[in-house]
Amino acid sequence: MAKGPVLHPLFKAYHQGQAMLLPPSLDELIAVNHSVRVVDEVLGKIDILPLSRQYKTGGAGSYHPGMLSKVLV
Repeated sequence: MAKGPVLHPLFKAYHQGQAMLLPPSLDELIAVNHSVRVVDEVLGKIDILPLSRQYKTGGAGSYHPGMLSKVLV
């Protein structure tokens, strides 16, 4: 087992609800009953910890695996 500090992968910031200049919020562009909201909710409940552990530490930040899974679906 390795000795010393445990390093964790560094992900780029992933704030789905953050305000933007244009449009002010992505929620304003997506209809309340759109199917993408179901995909977002379902994928948001999946445990991605095993996937996160596969990321290497150091170097430039990576995109968050939760965001990438939603892009793929």
